[in-house]
Amino acid sequence: MTTWEYLTAPVLVHNTKAILDNFGRDGWELVQIVPGLNPENLVAYFKRPAA
Repeated sequence: MTTWEYLTAPVLVHNTKAILDNFGRDGWELVQIVPGLNPENLVAYFKRPAA
């Protein structure tokens, strides 16, 4: 059975693609993205198989 590790990270709306690409290169899969505390921030939830 696969076990997972999780990460929660802030994402700035003006640089979303670059930030998400960086996490993807590190093996993180985006699960969900939700609004942050202010309109310029989002919160992203990621997962990847545990090592």
